[in-house]
Amino acid sequence: MMATKEGTAAGERDDSGVEVRVIGHPIGKGLFATKNFKTGDVIFEERPLVSCQFLWNAAYGYLACDFCIKPLEAAEENASRLAQNPQLSLPFPECCDTKKDTFIECPYCDASYCSRECRTSAWNQYHETLCLRSYMPDPSHPLVMLQEAWKQMHYPPETACVMLLARIIATVRQATDKEGAMALFMQFCHRTVNEEEEIAHKLLGEEFQDQLEALRTLMEKSVWAPEVRHWLTPEGFRSLVALVGTNGQGIGTSPLSRWVRNCDNLDLSEEERKKLNKLIDNVYDQLEKEAGGFLNNEGSGLYPLQSSCNHSCNPNAMPTFPYNNFQLVMTAVRDISVGEEICVSYLDECNLGRSRHSRIAILRENYLFTCKCSKCEEQAGEPDVTSEEEMEEGEDDDLED
Repeated sequence: MMATKEGTAAGERDDSGVEVRVIGHPIGKGLFATKNFKTGDVIFEERPLVSCQFLWNAAYGYLACDFCIKPLEAAEENASRLAQNPQLSLPFPECCDTKKDTFIECPYCDASYCSRECRTSAWNQYHETLCLRSYMPDPSHPLVMLQEAWKQMHYPPETACVMLLARIIATVRQATDKEGAMALFMQFCHRTVNEEEEIAHKLLGEEFQDQLEALRTLMEKSVWAPEVRHWLTPEGFRSLVALVGTNGQGIGTSPLSRWVRNCDNLDLSEEERKKLNKLIDNVYDQLEKEAGGFLNNEGSGLYPLQSSCNHSCNPNAMPTFPYNNFQLVMTAVRDISVGEEICVSYLDECNLGRSRHSRIAILRENYLFTCKCSKCEEQAGEPDVTSEEEMEEGEDDDLED
Protein backbone atom coordinates (compact mmCIF):
# COMPACT_ATOMS: atom_id res chain seq x y z
CA MET A 1 0.00 0.00 0.00
CA MET A 2 2.97 2.28 0.41
CA ALA A 3 4.75 2.01 -2.93
CA THR A 4 5.65 5.25 -4.67
CA LYS A 5 4.10 5.11 -8.12
CA GLU A 6 3.77 7.79 -10.76
CA GLY A 7 1.63 6.01 -13.38
CA THR A 8 -1.45 7.52 -14.99
CA ALA A 9 -1.91 11.23 -14.36
CA ALA A 10 -3.73 12.08 -11.13
CA GLY A 11 -7.39 12.94 -11.53
CA GLU A 12 -7.81 10.72 -14.60
CA ARG A 13 -10.89 8.54 -14.30
CA ASP A 14 -11.23 5.30 -16.22
CA ASP A 15 -14.65 4.33 -17.64
CA SER A 16 -14.50 1.04 -15.73
CA GLY A 17 -14.93 2.79 -12.38
CA VAL A 18 -11.46 3.74 -11.17
CA GLU A 19 -9.67 7.03 -10.65
CA VAL A 20 -6.01 7.95 -10.11
CA ARG A 21 -5.62 10.32 -7.16
CA VAL A 22 -2.71 12.09 -5.50
CA ILE A 23 -2.16 10.60 -2.03
CA GLY A 24 0.74 12.82 -1.07
CA HIS A 25 4.38 12.46 -0.15
CA PRO A 26 6.04 9.98 -0.01
CA ILE A 27 3.50 7.61 -1.61
CA GLY A 28 2.67 9.73 -4.64
CA LYS A 29 -0.47 8.43 -6.36
CA GLY A 30 -2.91 5.59 -6.03
CA LEU A 31 -5.85 4.02 -7.84
CA PHE A 32 -9.27 4.32 -6.22
CA ALA A 33 -12.65 2.74 -6.92
CA THR A 34 -15.44 5.05 -8.10
CA LYS A 35 -18.00 2.25 -7.87
CA ASN A 36 -18.46 -0.94 -5.87
CA PHE A 37 -16.78 -4.14 -7.03
CA LYS A 38 -17.65 -7.66 -5.91
CA THR A 39 -15.10 -10.46 -5.51
CA GLY A 40 -14.29 -11.77 -8.99
CA ASP A 41 -15.37 -8.60 -10.81
CA VAL A 42 -13.19 -7.17 -13.56
CA ILE A 43 -11.97 -3.75 -12.39
CA PHE A 44 -10.30 -2.73 -15.65
CA GLU A 45 -8.52 -4.12 -18.70
CA GLU A 46 -5.35 -2.68 -20.18
CA ARG A 47 -2.77 -3.26 -22.90
CA PRO A 48 0.87 -2.37 -22.16
CA LEU A 49 2.64 0.59 -23.70
CA VAL A 50 5.42 -1.88 -24.47
CA SER A 51 6.22 -5.48 -23.54
CA CYS A 52 8.87 -8.11 -24.17
CA GLN A 53 9.43 -11.83 -23.62
CA PHE A 54 12.31 -12.66 -21.30
CA LEU A 55 15.50 -13.60 -23.15
CA TRP A 56 16.28 -16.91 -21.44
CA ASN A 57 12.61 -17.88 -21.72
CA ALA A 58 12.82 -17.42 -25.50
CA ALA A 59 16.24 -19.06 -25.73
CA TYR A 60 14.91 -22.22 -24.06
CA GLY A 61 12.27 -22.66 -26.75
CA TYR A 62 9.20 -21.06 -25.18
CA LEU A 63 7.56 -19.93 -28.42
CA ALA A 64 5.56 -16.72 -28.17
CA CYS A 65 4.45 -13.87 -30.39
CA ASP A 66 7.20 -11.26 -30.45
CA PHE A 67 4.60 -8.54 -29.88
CA CYS A 68 1.79 -9.79 -27.62
CA ILE A 69 3.50 -12.90 -26.07
CA LYS A 70 0.63 -15.15 -27.18
CA PRO A 71 1.78 -18.81 -27.41
CA LEU A 72 2.93 -20.07 -30.81
CA GLU A 73 2.78 -23.73 -29.74
CA ALA A 74 -0.21 -26.03 -29.61
CA ALA A 75 -1.03 -27.38 -26.15
CA GLU A 76 0.14 -30.89 -27.03
CA GLU A 77 3.41 -29.60 -28.51
CA ASN A 78 3.98 -27.48 -25.43
CA ALA A 79 3.34 -30.31 -22.98
CA SER A 80 5.41 -32.78 -25.00
CA ARG A 81 8.39 -30.40 -25.16
CA LEU A 82 8.31 -29.44 -21.50
CA ALA A 83 7.88 -33.06 -20.36
CA GLN A 84 10.56 -34.22 -22.84
CA ASN A 85 8.11 -36.91 -23.90
CA PRO A 86 7.52 -37.14 -27.70
CA GLN A 87 4.79 -39.74 -27.13
CA LEU A 88 2.70 -37.48 -24.91
CA SER A 89 -0.76 -37.01 -26.37
CA LEU A 90 -3.65 -34.80 -25.29
CA PRO A 91 -7.30 -35.56 -26.06
CA PHE A 92 -9.87 -32.95 -27.09
CA PRO A 93 -7.69 -30.98 -29.53
CA GLU A 94 -10.64 -28.63 -30.04
CA CYS A 95 -9.85 -27.24 -26.56
CA CYS A 96 -6.52 -25.86 -27.79
CA ASP A 97 -6.68 -22.12 -28.55
CA THR A 98 -3.59 -22.02 -30.78
CA LYS A 99 -4.50 -21.16 -34.38
CA LYS A 100 -1.38 -21.57 -36.47
CA ASP A 101 -2.97 -20.50 -39.73
CA THR A 102 -2.63 -16.86 -38.66
CA PHE A 103 1.08 -17.06 -37.68
CA ILE A 104 3.48 -14.90 -39.67
CA GLU A 105 7.15 -13.90 -39.54
CA CYS A 106 9.01 -10.66 -40.06
CA PRO A 107 10.16 -10.67 -43.72
CA TYR A 108 13.64 -9.47 -42.67
CA CYS A 109 14.51 -11.45 -39.50
CA ASP A 110 13.42 -14.46 -37.43
CA ALA A 111 10.85 -12.60 -35.29
CA SER A 112 7.54 -14.50 -35.28
CA TYR A 113 4.04 -13.21 -34.64
CA CYS A 114 0.62 -14.69 -33.95
CA SER A 115 -1.04 -12.49 -36.56
CA ARG A 116 -0.44 -9.95 -39.29
CA GLU A 117 -1.87 -7.29 -36.96
CA CYS A 118 0.79 -7.99 -34.33
CA ARG A 119 3.55 -7.93 -36.93
CA THR A 120 2.35 -4.58 -38.26
CA SER A 121 1.97 -3.13 -34.76
CA ALA A 122 5.48 -4.23 -33.76
CA TRP A 123 7.03 -2.82 -36.95
CA ASN A 124 5.24 0.52 -36.61
CA GLN A 125 6.05 0.89 -32.92
CA TYR A 126 9.66 -0.29 -32.53
CA HIS A 127 10.69 -3.22 -34.73
CA GLU A 128 11.72 -1.14 -37.73
CA THR A 129 14.50 0.23 -35.51
CA LEU A 130 15.38 -3.06 -33.78
CA CYS A 131 15.06 -5.52 -36.70
CA LEU A 132 18.37 -7.31 -37.24
CA ARG A 133 17.69 -7.61 -40.99
CA SER A 134 18.98 -11.19 -40.91
CA TYR A 135 17.62 -14.68 -40.22
CA MET A 136 21.06 -15.65 -38.89
CA PRO A 137 21.92 -12.96 -36.31
CA ASP A 138 25.46 -11.60 -36.55
CA PRO A 139 27.20 -12.24 -33.17
CA SER A 140 29.04 -8.93 -33.55
CA HIS A 141 25.85 -6.89 -33.99
CA PRO A 142 25.47 -4.53 -30.98
CA LEU A 143 21.89 -5.68 -30.31
CA VAL A 144 22.92 -9.34 -30.34
CA MET A 145 25.84 -8.53 -28.05
CA LEU A 146 23.49 -6.56 -25.78
CA GLN A 147 21.16 -9.53 -25.40
CA GLU A 148 23.99 -11.97 -24.76
CA ALA A 149 25.55 -9.64 -22.19
CA TRP A 150 22.24 -9.37 -20.35
CA LYS A 151 21.74 -13.15 -20.36
CA GLN A 152 25.16 -13.65 -18.81
CA MET A 153 24.28 -11.16 -16.07
CA HIS A 154 20.72 -12.34 -15.35
CA TYR A 155 20.02 -16.05 -15.24
CA PRO A 156 16.57 -17.58 -14.60
CA PRO A 157 14.32 -17.02 -12.79
CA GLU A 158 14.01 -13.80 -14.80
CA THR A 159 12.31 -10.63 -13.60
CA ALA A 160 13.35 -8.10 -16.27
CA CYS A 161 14.66 -7.86 -19.82
CA VAL A 162 17.10 -5.39 -21.35
CA MET A 163 15.14 -5.51 -24.62
CA LEU A 164 12.23 -3.84 -22.86
CA LEU A 165 14.55 -0.83 -22.48
CA ALA A 166 15.51 -1.06 -26.15
CA ARG A 167 11.84 -1.17 -27.17
CA ILE A 168 11.07 1.90 -25.06
CA ILE A 169 13.86 3.84 -26.77
CA ALA A 170 12.88 2.57 -30.22
CA THR A 171 9.23 3.49 -29.57
CA VAL A 172 10.22 7.10 -28.93
CA ARG A 173 12.53 7.12 -31.96
CA GLN A 174 9.75 5.90 -34.26
CA ALA A 175 6.95 8.02 -32.80
CA THR A 176 5.55 10.88 -34.85
CA ASP A 177 5.04 12.83 -31.62
CA LYS A 178 8.34 12.08 -29.91
CA GLU A 179 7.74 14.40 -26.95
CA GLY A 180 4.34 12.81 -26.33
CA ALA A 181 5.81 9.30 -26.52
CA MET A 182 8.58 10.31 -24.12
CA ALA A 183 6.01 11.71 -21.68
CA LEU A 184 4.09 8.40 -21.71
CA PHE A 185 7.14 6.62 -20.32
CA MET A 186 8.35 9.38 -18.02
CA GLN A 187 5.02 9.25 -16.15
CA PHE A 188 6.26 6.03 -14.55
CA CYS A 189 8.30 6.18 -11.37
CA HIS A 190 11.95 6.20 -12.50
CA ARG A 191 13.95 7.32 -9.49
CA THR A 192 17.09 5.32 -8.85
CA VAL A 193 17.14 5.79 -5.08
CA ASN A 194 14.81 6.59 -2.21
CA GLU A 195 16.93 9.27 -0.58
CA GLU A 196 14.76 9.58 2.53
CA GLU A 197 15.17 5.90 3.38
CA GLU A 198 18.59 5.62 1.72
CA ILE A 199 17.49 2.71 -0.47
CA ALA A 200 18.96 2.00 -3.92
CA HIS A 201 17.39 -0.36 -6.45
CA LYS A 202 19.07 -3.77 -6.40
CA LEU A 203 19.98 -3.55 -10.12
CA LEU A 204 21.86 -0.31 -9.45
CA GLY A 205 24.16 -1.39 -6.64
CA GLU A 206 27.90 -0.77 -6.75
CA GLU A 207 28.54 -4.41 -7.65
CA PHE A 208 26.64 -3.89 -10.92
CA GLN A 209 28.25 -0.64 -12.06
CA ASP A 210 30.63 -2.25 -14.56
CA GLN A 211 27.83 -4.41 -15.96
CA LEU A 212 25.51 -1.41 -16.31
CA GLU A 213 28.16 0.58 -18.14
CA ALA A 214 28.75 -2.33 -20.52
CA LEU A 215 25.01 -2.55 -21.22
CA ARG A 216 24.74 1.21 -21.66
CA THR A 217 27.59 1.24 -24.19
CA LEU A 218 26.00 -1.55 -26.23
CA MET A 219 22.58 0.12 -26.04
CA GLU A 220 24.12 3.38 -27.23
CA LYS A 221 25.68 1.63 -30.22
CA SER A 222 22.36 -0.05 -31.02
CA VAL A 223 19.73 2.67 -30.77
CA TRP A 224 21.32 6.10 -30.31
CA ALA A 225 19.40 9.04 -31.73
CA PRO A 226 19.35 12.74 -30.73
CA GLU A 227 15.85 12.53 -29.24
CA VAL A 228 16.83 9.74 -26.80
CA ARG A 229 20.38 10.78 -25.99
CA HIS A 230 19.52 11.69 -22.37
CA TRP A 231 18.50 8.05 -21.73
CA LEU A 232 21.89 6.89 -22.95
CA THR A 233 23.96 8.96 -20.53
CA PRO A 234 25.12 7.03 -17.43
CA GLU A 235 22.51 8.66 -15.18
CA GLY A 236 19.76 8.53 -17.81
CA PHE A 237 20.37 4.84 -18.40
CA ARG A 238 20.22 4.18 -14.65
CA SER A 239 16.84 5.92 -14.50
CA LEU A 240 15.57 3.78 -17.39
CA VAL A 241 16.75 0.60 -15.63
CA ALA A 242 14.99 1.80 -12.47
CA LEU A 243 11.82 2.54 -14.46
CA VAL A 244 11.66 -0.99 -15.85
CA GLY A 245 12.79 -2.63 -12.61
CA THR A 246 10.24 -0.76 -10.50
CA ASN A 247 7.24 -0.78 -12.84
CA GLY A 248 7.60 -3.90 -14.99
CA GLN A 249 4.56 -6.16 -14.62
CA GLY A 250 5.22 -9.85 -15.17
CA ILE A 251 3.29 -11.53 -18.00
CA GLY A 252 2.69 -15.26 -18.31
CA THR A 253 0.97 -17.19 -21.11
CA SER A 254 0.53 -20.93 -21.68
CA PRO A 255 -1.23 -23.01 -24.36
CA LEU A 256 -1.46 -25.93 -21.93
CA SER A 257 -3.19 -23.97 -19.16
CA ARG A 258 -5.72 -22.67 -21.68
CA TRP A 259 -6.37 -26.22 -22.89
CA VAL A 260 -6.95 -27.33 -19.30
CA ARG A 261 -9.32 -24.42 -18.67
CA ASN A 262 -11.28 -25.15 -21.84
CA CYS A 263 -11.47 -28.83 -20.88
CA ASP A 264 -13.17 -27.76 -17.64
CA ASN A 265 -16.09 -26.53 -19.75
CA LEU A 266 -16.60 -29.84 -21.59
CA ASP A 267 -19.85 -31.71 -21.01
CA LEU A 268 -18.48 -35.03 -19.78
CA SER A 269 -19.83 -37.92 -17.77
CA GLU A 270 -18.50 -38.43 -14.26
CA GLU A 271 -16.34 -41.33 -15.46
CA GLU A 272 -14.97 -39.35 -18.42
CA ARG A 273 -14.21 -36.37 -16.14
CA LYS A 274 -12.38 -38.58 -13.68
CA LYS A 275 -10.30 -40.09 -16.51
CA LEU A 276 -9.46 -36.65 -17.92
CA ASN A 277 -8.47 -35.25 -14.51
CA LYS A 278 -6.18 -38.22 -13.96
CA LEU A 279 -4.52 -37.62 -17.32
CA ILE A 280 -4.05 -33.90 -16.53
CA ASP A 281 -2.54 -34.72 -13.14
CA ASN A 282 -0.15 -37.15 -14.83
CA VAL A 283 0.90 -34.52 -17.40
CA TYR A 284 1.63 -31.96 -14.70
CA ASP A 285 3.59 -34.55 -12.72
CA GLN A 286 5.79 -35.06 -15.79
CA LEU A 287 6.18 -31.32 -16.24
CA GLU A 288 7.12 -30.83 -12.61
CA LYS A 289 9.81 -33.49 -12.93
CA GLU A 290 11.37 -32.05 -16.10
CA ALA A 291 10.61 -28.31 -16.08
CA GLY A 292 9.91 -27.51 -12.44
CA GLY A 293 8.13 -24.17 -12.17
CA PHE A 294 9.14 -22.95 -15.64
CA LEU A 295 5.94 -23.76 -17.50
CA ASN A 296 4.90 -20.44 -19.06
CA ASN A 297 5.99 -18.07 -21.77
CA GLU A 298 7.21 -15.25 -19.55
CA GLY A 299 7.91 -11.58 -20.06
CA SER A 300 7.09 -8.16 -18.68
CA GLY A 301 5.36 -4.98 -19.75
CA LEU A 302 4.63 -1.41 -18.71
CA TYR A 303 0.97 -0.69 -17.90
CA PRO A 304 0.05 2.92 -16.98
CA LEU A 305 -3.12 2.13 -15.02
CA GLN A 306 -1.75 -0.98 -13.33
CA SER A 307 1.37 0.95 -12.32
CA SER A 308 -0.87 3.34 -10.36
CA CYS A 309 -1.89 0.47 -8.05
CA ASN A 310 0.08 0.60 -4.83
CA HIS A 311 1.23 -2.49 -2.96
CA SER A 312 -0.37 -4.18 -0.01
CA CYS A 313 0.59 -7.49 1.60
CA ASN A 314 -3.18 -7.96 1.95
CA PRO A 315 -4.29 -6.96 -1.58
CA ASN A 316 -7.85 -6.52 -2.78
CA ALA A 317 -7.05 -6.93 -6.49
CA MET A 318 -4.87 -9.12 -8.71
CA PRO A 319 -3.63 -8.76 -12.31
CA THR A 320 -4.55 -11.71 -14.55
CA PHE A 321 -4.04 -12.62 -18.22
CA PRO A 322 -7.15 -14.59 -19.25
CA TYR A 323 -6.74 -13.84 -22.97
CA ASN A 324 -3.40 -15.67 -23.01
CA ASN A 325 -1.56 -12.62 -24.31
CA PHE A 326 -0.31 -9.31 -22.90
CA GLN A 327 -3.84 -7.96 -22.23
CA LEU A 328 -4.00 -7.40 -18.46
CA VAL A 329 -7.29 -7.85 -16.60
CA MET A 330 -7.34 -6.47 -13.06
CA THR A 331 -9.69 -8.60 -10.96
CA ALA A 332 -11.08 -8.00 -7.48
CA VAL A 333 -10.02 -10.71 -5.01
CA ARG A 334 -12.40 -9.36 -2.38
CA ASP A 335 -15.25 -6.83 -2.27
CA ILE A 336 -14.13 -3.23 -2.88
CA SER A 337 -16.26 -0.23 -1.88
CA VAL A 338 -16.55 3.18 -3.54
CA GLY A 339 -13.62 5.35 -2.47
CA GLU A 340 -11.45 2.40 -1.42
CA GLU A 341 -7.89 2.22 -2.75
CA ILE A 342 -7.22 -0.62 -5.16
CA CYS A 343 -4.07 -2.40 -4.05
CA VAL A 344 -2.18 -5.34 -5.51
CA SER A 345 0.72 -7.40 -4.24
CA TYR A 346 4.09 -6.77 -5.86
CA LEU A 347 5.18 -10.08 -4.34
CA ASP A 348 4.34 -13.51 -5.71
CA GLU A 349 2.28 -15.92 -3.63
CA CYS A 350 5.35 -17.61 -2.19
CA ASN A 351 7.01 -14.39 -1.03
CA LEU A 352 3.70 -12.98 0.18
CA GLY A 353 3.55 -15.85 2.67
CA ARG A 354 6.97 -15.09 4.14
CA SER A 355 7.69 -13.17 7.33
CA ARG A 356 7.14 -9.41 7.55
CA HIS A 357 10.90 -8.84 7.72
CA SER A 358 11.47 -10.91 4.55
CA ARG A 359 8.66 -9.16 2.67
CA ILE A 360 9.97 -5.72 3.56
CA ALA A 361 13.52 -6.68 2.54
CA ILE A 362 12.33 -7.77 -0.92
CA LEU A 363 10.17 -4.67 -1.41
CA ARG A 364 12.97 -2.32 -0.35
CA GLU A 365 15.52 -3.71 -2.82
CA ASN A 366 13.07 -4.04 -5.72
CA TYR A 367 10.66 -1.14 -5.22
CA LEU A 368 12.52 1.30 -2.95
CA PHE A 369 10.02 1.57 -0.11
CA THR A 370 9.28 0.15 3.32
CA CYS A 371 5.82 -1.37 3.39
CA LYS A 372 3.44 -0.02 6.03
CA CYS A 373 0.26 -1.79 4.93
CA SER A 374 -2.25 -3.06 7.50
CA LYS A 375 -0.74 -6.55 7.49
CA CYS A 376 2.78 -5.24 8.08
CA GLU A 377 1.55 -2.91 10.84
CA GLU A 378 -0.24 -5.80 12.56
CA GLN A 379 2.95 -7.87 12.42
CA ALA A 380 5.23 -5.01 13.52
CA GLY A 381 5.98 -6.78 16.81
CA GLU A 382 7.47 -9.83 15.09
CA PRO A 383 11.24 -10.44 15.42
CA ASP A 384 13.34 -8.88 12.63
CA VAL A 385 14.52 -12.16 11.12
CA THR A 386 14.10 -13.52 7.61
CA SER A 387 11.99 -16.56 6.82
CA GLU A 388 15.20 -18.52 6.19
CA GLU A 389 16.53 -17.60 9.64
CA GLU A 390 13.24 -18.67 11.19
CA MET A 391 13.49 -22.02 9.42
CA GLU A 392 17.10 -22.47 10.52
CA GLU A 393 16.16 -21.72 14.13
CA GLY A 394 13.39 -24.29 13.90
CA GLU A 395 15.81 -26.88 12.55
CA ASP A 396 18.24 -26.13 15.37
CA ASP A 397 15.44 -26.59 17.92
CA ASP A 398 14.56 -29.93 16.33
CA LEU A 399 18.19 -31.04 16.60
CA GLU A 400 18.34 -30.00 20.26
CA ASP A 401 15.15 -31.96 20.98
